[in-house]
Amino acid sequence: MKYSVFIEKGPTSYGAYAPDLPGCGAAEATRDEVTQLIREAVDFHLEGLRRDGDPVPLPQTTAIEVDVPLTTKVSVPAAV
Repeated sequence: MKYSVFIEKGPTSYGAYAPDLPGCGAAEATRDEVTQLIREAVDFHLEGLRRDGDPVPLPQTTAIEVDVPLTTKVSVPAAV
């Protein structure tokens, strides 16, 4: 099975969560680290559901990327 996972960049770290698995999330300093950690978190979450005899939700969430033309000037802060 494949679950959708969303990765968000915060001010100092990355967060990831699987919407079809409530409570399953991860945070790390880099995108690579959070990607690895959320993979482990999904496996651990599913293992716990099965162990406890709880139903394993089927993947239902999907995502798309939408291209949006830039119609306004975007200012990007200078690197410090």
